[in-house]
Amino acid sequence: MMKINNKFFNVSILLIGAAFSLSACSGMKTEAKYPTSANRKANNDGNKIYSKDSIFGKEGMKVFGGKGKNKSSSAQGDMGVNSFLWRATLDTVSFMPLASADPFGGVILTDWYTDPKTPNERVKINAFVMERELKADGIRVRTFRQELKRGVWRDANVSEDTARKLEDAILTRARQLRISHLAD
Repeated sequence: MMKINNKFFNVSILLIGAAFSLSACSGMKTEAKYPTSANRKANNDGNKIYSKDSIFGKEGMKVFGGKGKNKSSSAQGDMGVNSFLWRATLDTVSFMPLASADPFGGVILTDWYTDPKTPNERVKINAFVMERELKADGIRVRTFRQELKRGVWRDANVSEDTARKLEDAILTRARQLRISHLAD
């Protein structure tokens, strides 16, 4: 009688099961379990219906490239956040060196900036674009300040108004960008 290697048999079964599971997922057409404003729409009766939207985007995950539909949205593009808030944030912090900018996650991190007028002080900004819509609570800004004392940079207090004023400036610029976009 033929002797089967138990380890090889278990791994083979596991791989075959995984392959079937993945192939079964490709044809699934399910509605969003937890609807968001991004996947909510109304039908002709005024009732809310939900479109398919997954963590892999509207077209799903493409493992081997595949041919996708070329869809474009006039204001949103392929960004994960509101493009007006994103552009306005970049415009507002443009005088500072950027450390990181992620348009899909909506995170903009600046590097330390020293104003030539105050060489013993430097500031840093972390901005988070939170929404796909242009709303007042769609942007969060965190500010950091350090002072040079005895040759060492030390954290210093930042006025609570500073972050709010930056958020207001970003929102004002985002509204200007939106108005100019609508005028085009």
